[in-house]
Amino acid sequence: MTERKKITLSRPAGADSNAPSQTPEFGGRKPPVRGSGTAPRKRMTAAEAEQARAEAAARAPGQWQDRGPGPDRPRGDDRRRDPRDARDNRGPRDPRDPRAPRDARDAPERWGEPRYDRDPRDAYPPARQDQRRLGTTSSRRDSGPHQDPHQRQPAYAHAAPRQEAAESDGRLRLSKLMSERGLASRREADEWIDAGWVRVDGEVAELGTRVLPTVHIDIDPQAREQQTQRVTILLHKPIGYVSGQAEDGYEPAVVLVQPQNRWADDKLPIQFNRAHHRHLAPAGRLDIDSTGLLVLTQDGRVAKALIGEDSGVEKEYLVRVQLIEQPEAENVMAVTPPEAIEALRFGLELDGKPLKHAQVSWQNEQQLRVVLREGRKRQIRRMCELVGLKVVGLKRVRMGSVVLGKLPAGQWRYLRPDERF
Repeated sequence: MTERKKITLSRPAGADSNAPSQTPEFGGRKPPVRGSGTAPRKRMTAAEAEQARAEAAARAPGQWQDRGPGPDRPRGDDRRRDPRDARDNRGPRDPRDPRAPRDARDAPERWGEPRYDRDPRDAYPPARQDQRRLGTTSSRRDSGPHQDPHQRQPAYAHAAPRQEAAESDGRLRLSKLMSERGLASRREADEWIDAGWVRVDGEVAELGTRVLPTVHIDIDPQAREQQTQRVTILLHKPIGYVSGQAEDGYEPAVVLVQPQNRWADDKLPIQFNRAHHRHLAPAGRLDIDSTGLLVLTQDGRVAKALIGEDSGVEKEYLVRVQLIEQPEAENVMAVTPPEAIEALRFGLELDGKPLKHAQVSWQNEQQLRVVLREGRKRQIRRMCELVGLKVVGLKRVRMGSVVLGKLPAGQWRYLRPDERF
């Protein structure tokens, strides 16, 4: 095998190409077939390459070039265009050429002549460009699956910066401003604006109005009267009721707000009616296993004060606990490490977020007093589990300056006018 290869490589230069050693059956190469893509390309010498570069540099762009005759070249293809002018099939770009299109000879600087070496948007006259920017014109190229990505965007795409600029000038929705000033909740403000009860700098406001934070807002007395008719109810929620919507077969605590369950010591001259049940929602939840003070209100201001993002109202709880390692211990205070109580005060995290400072102290041997300024889901129970304590009883006794007091479990009363959270 090796000897045959040597014989092939050492073939004399004048050997016959039809010799048996050159045929495929004798291990030789098959002669190249023109047009198959397998023919070896003849390499140019340094002199030929230099001459070709000189000829290419001498050619002017836009002129036809001679390819020279060739037997393998189709008739009529003796000349070809410069590759830089092969941008379209409209003919030569020189308008003086007799074979150029008629419109190119008549108007060589016509704006509609396509040029792909520039931005396609420049193919429109100035007036047309202005119309396209405003979205007042349309064409078949503006829509469809083959839309040119370089074309102008529709009019709504240019409206976004103007809208952002309008919102960045400091204006707020009127209802949001009224809520921030404590005049009403956002829902109440929208209702008042829709009823025509709100004036901004002396003019009746419209729903959705945006105003500067420094405007003067006047509220019609009818709105104030309607607001005073909204009630807030304090309920002593017993175990087994949920704060909000009914779930898992348990009833919501609002079903206890009935005339027969009103506390006998509630001396406010308010006659209970069905309208007091409308839009009555809890402001600060208690889980199903907890008891104590639950606030149900129709007043958006009260809800915002208790559960708003910036709310700092204190909530006080009495928490009965057991040490998980010693559940039978009667004096839980004596067996609980002091470090656990310090951790409850500050240093714990829930759901990856640190908790705010809390006031934690022993109320008696089995009960803690906890004061929070936030209200995460089952927060106290989860806090105690992190330090080795188990909650066996939880009762909320105060929200802000409003206390549960002697209100019996399952009964309710109205919030007095002198009480503030």
